[in-house]
Amino acid sequence: MGKQELVEFVAAKVGFTKADAARAVDAFIEGVTAGLKKEKKVALVGFGTWTSKKRAAREGINPLTKAPLKIPAKNVVSFKAGSKLKDAVN
Repeated sequence: MGKQELVEFVAAKVGFTKADAARAVDAFIEGVTAGLKKEKKVALVGFGTWTSKKRAAREGINPLTKAPLKIPAKNVVSFKAGSKLKDAVN
C-alpha cells in the first residue's frame, strides 16, 4: 500500500475528503519524524515502536572493485511491531 492508497483508505474509513485525509497522514508522518528527532522514540501501544539509533562508522567493500571504503556514521530508524499488529497480520 502506498501513501495515496493510505490516504484513500483513511478518507473512506473516517469520512474525510481526500485532501483532509492527506493532511492527516502528512501530520502523522511529521509527528513521528519530530518525535524521533527529539526523543529518539515513538511508541503506539499495540501497533509498534519506532526508534532512532546511531550506527557507527565502519569499513565496507565496494562489490564491483573489491576496494575497501569507509561508510560514515549515521542515524537509522528501526520499527518493532506491537502485539496487536503481529496478531492481525498472522
